[in-house]
Amino acid sequence: MIATAVVFMIGTAFSNPGSDATEFSVDTEKSKVLWTGSKVTGSHNGTISLSDGSVWVKGSSVNSTDITIDMNSIVCLDIENEGTNQKLVGHLKSDDFFGVKTHPEAMFNATKFIPIKGAKDGEANHTIVGNLTIKGITHEISFPAVVIMKNDQLMANGTATIDRSKWNVQYGSGSFFDNLGDKMIYDDFDITFNLVATSASTK
Repeated sequence: MIATAVVFMIGTAFSNPGSDATEFSVDTEKSKVLWTGSKVTGSHNGTISLSDGSVWVKGSSVNSTDITIDMNSIVCLDIENEGTNQKLVGHLKSDDFFGVKTHPEAMFNATKFIPIKGAKDGEANHTIVGNLTIKGITHEISFPAVVIMKNDQLMANGTATIDRSKWNVQYGSGSFFDNLGDKMIYDDFDITFNLVATSASTK
């Protein structure tokens, strides 16, 4: 029942790509961030939009990313009733969850793209490591991803499992409250990143 981010999740930079790195601009229309959150009685899923982003490439290797997520763009996909849908989205944007009024953006700065040796076609071929910022709180995350570079386009697809309690998202969390019963919402939620970026020099 949680969105985030997040995230590709995503951010202002902590990285220093260097003068020899090539900038790829994230296509915010083609890129997608999907979220799935679960509770004792079920789950919800949806999307969040990217508002901006860059990927830095050195030679044939991805070096880092600076990506920003628009937390006001949270959408729920699985609830058909419009009123119920918007009630959930409004709750996710509230201070109970992501405090979007105070923190309208989440950020992800990927600092490492580590190749996975022996990866077959279609399998995750990199481990992405980086800093995810939600509600002004930053923690390092890592997750497997398929990263493909073809001509002047880069695509990256991967799913990160995030423990929301680390970012002080407390509502319905067994880490903060006792005796929640079937009202408990699990701390872990999934963010699936489908990122498309194009070399800035081709635009």
